[in-house]
Amino acid sequence: MTNPAPANPLPPDPAQYDAVRNEHARKRGLPQAYIAGGNDPELPQTLSNERRYVRILVAMTAIIVLGGFVVGIIGALLGLQL
Repeated sequence: MTNPAPANPLPPDPAQYDAVRNEHARKRGLPQAYIAGGNDPELPQTLSNERRYVRILVAMTAIIVLGGFVVGIIGALLGLQL
């Protein structure tokens, strides 16, 4: 799954033209370096999404751990050998 392009693409940065990464990219015949990650132009939106995912992760972990205790307690009350 690919992320859509940002609504407002960032303008080129002439100061980065001579950056080491860009020099290596030009030696390989690329017009510019591909930078995985970097500065996120929509940082507040991204942080909001990440906070939601962290809450989901914590909830799933708690449910799994507490579910194990509940199953164990029910098994002990019923006298099952697990």
